[in-house]
Amino acid sequence: MLKDLRQSPLYLEAESIYRSARQPGSGLISDAKELSTNGREVTFAGAIVDALEGIPATRVCLTKLATGDTRVLTFGPHTDRAPRFSPAGHCIAFLSDRHQSADFQLYLMNPDTGGVRPARRVDGWVEYLHWSPDGNRILLGVAGHGSDVAGGQGATSTKRVANDLPEWMPQLDSGNEACQWRRIWVYDLAADSLQEVGSCDLNIWEATWCGNKRIAAVASPGPGEGLWYSAHLHIIDVDTSISHEVYRPRDQIGWPAASPSGQHVAFVEGVCSDRGIIAGSLKLLETRSGKISEVKTAGVDVTFAEWRSDECLLLAGHSEFATVVATYRTACAEFQETWRSEELSTSGFFASVSGMNEHGDCVLITEGFLRAPCIAAIRQGCFAPVKSFDVGYEQSDHVKSIGGVQRVEWAAPDGLKMQGWLLMPGNRGPGPYPLIMSVHGGPVWHWHPLWLGRGAPWMLMLVKRGFAVFLPNPRGSSGRGPEFARRVIGDLGGADAADLLSGLDYLVSRDIADPNRLGVMGISYGGFMTAWLISQDARFSAAIPIAPITHQVTEHLVSNIPHFVSLFLGGRFDDPGGKYFQRSPLMFSHRVNTPTLQVCGALDRCTPAIEAVQFHSALRENGVESILVTYPHEGHGVRKWPATCDFAARVVAWFEEHLRRGFSGSP
Repeated sequence: MLKDLRQSPLYLEAESIYRSARQPGSGLISDAKELSTNGREVTFAGAIVDALEGIPATRVCLTKLATGDTRVLTFGPHTDRAPRFSPAGHCIAFLSDRHQSADFQLYLMNPDTGGVRPARRVDGWVEYLHWSPDGNRILLGVAGHGSDVAGGQGATSTKRVANDLPEWMPQLDSGNEACQWRRIWVYDLAADSLQEVGSCDLNIWEATWCGNKRIAAVASPGPGEGLWYSAHLHIIDVDTSISHEVYRPRDQIGWPAASPSGQHVAFVEGVCSDRGIIAGSLKLLETRSGKISEVKTAGVDVTFAEWRSDECLLLAGHSEFATVVATYRTACAEFQETWRSEELSTSGFFASVSGMNEHGDCVLITEGFLRAPCIAAIRQGCFAPVKSFDVGYEQSDHVKSIGGVQRVEWAAPDGLKMQGWLLMPGNRGPGPYPLIMSVHGGPVWHWHPLWLGRGAPWMLMLVKRGFAVFLPNPRGSSGRGPEFARRVIGDLGGADAADLLSGLDYLVSRDIADPNRLGVMGISYGGFMTAWLISQDARFSAAIPIAPITHQVTEHLVSNIPHFVSLFLGGRFDDPGGKYFQRSPLMFSHRVNTPTLQVCGALDRCTPAIEAVQFHSALRENGVESILVTYPHEGHGVRKWPATCDFAARVVAWFEEHLRRGFSGSP
């Protein structure tokens, strides 16, 4: 495999897919996220790609719901993101690093005139913002310049290099540097002043207003990324900074949302593997009494909550194959589903929306395997597209080559029902087909309809070549309730591995998958599972573990999330007869015969590059074909152009080389 693929047909093909889906240099909006509405208009972060370099910058944009007319409101430089209408809808607050790259600060805009003014700067970079119910103040979640971003954001450190120190100066890590903490600040619009809120010994992962004078926060006693797994719910007084712990969860918590009066705090609790990627049960805290209750949500794993009044809570989530929008009314304890779709989901890791009124009407950004991002509205349960951002994706030859998207169900060896998605090649005649199984990250996440033009051109390239792509959701996946997610705890690489293998058996039995031409790949947990499966089963012709865990001991001691291993595996790292050794692919590398392409990012703090390096070295020592690809500027996963084009080319080349036996599917 060549180091430089930039002139290869596969690289150029991947680049052409991105050019078709993103239209660099055209000035067109090709993606959207982080929306907010005032009921008449939608503001969102729209991606406008100038060149296929780095991560695309976003701009604050505005769409009129009545007409779909859309205009760009900001022009950088760098990135403008997270726009939020004020409660009255007359002002937009947003975050921007226009003054210094990666140092996001608060800005305020008049959407009618386009005038923008900066607020006072905070010491650190702002991750999120929330308007107070009365619209007079803005809560800012601030991360220190030295904190790690979450795994889903790339798991890199934001540490800055001091220009006044010599190059030979060593780096220090005590695990508790001041620059790693996350704090909350409150900006007062009238006074143009900032106030830090909260105790100095609390690290605030998430926070939101609880009325106009208190804040509900998910917090831990230290800044270490692993401490998020045991974070508690606190209520903090804004004026005094006095904090009261109000709830210690069994599992992980996130998405706190308080009613305007502060009478109730809603939050999500569930088994979760990544900070910021939360799905689970909806809990309600009655702040006066301290009573906690669980809302019955008819099997929906909740991933978003927003109060539209003191009695109406707008929700979004997932239920098996479907993305769901619903309301919950506190007065009558009524959960009511307003919309669901198995063809469309929303942008981001999980479902989210923005409310329009107290009746449950909302706006959302939809997308699907065959659909580009689109702003849509749901009114009285009726779905209506407003503005599509398809600039060439849906009519491209690669998308048209998908013969169908199928929902797949099968029985695991213990009888548990499993589910997944299957992308079928078109115009290739009947199967069986060479098939690639892609295992999702997590393990608590799930495959749902997503836009392949954002980061998965390799799927389109493989399907066009006659491959089928299998996207399974084994036990531990979201959308099947808290107990289904809990089934993976303490058994990583056990029954979940059997779920995946039985899915392949099912597809082989239906003459969809060719048993002699099977490939497996995945990122993070999916990378671990890829390495684990090829050490336990000889059926695979090729494998690509991406950002994997290959040795649980080194993952526990070297990564920034040691609590992940202890939570999902159990045992201790210093027990040579325990699960840390029993469930490490490295310990079984002598069994592997599958040609393996290892992919990692040099900056990954979550699953450090050493995890891929040591598995690669072990396979080479055992005489197995293995290539290690390390991207120097990537963290957890390959996210930046043009590295993503290179990655797609290598994925397709690897599977074509090793699964081509008796196969003439290349166009």
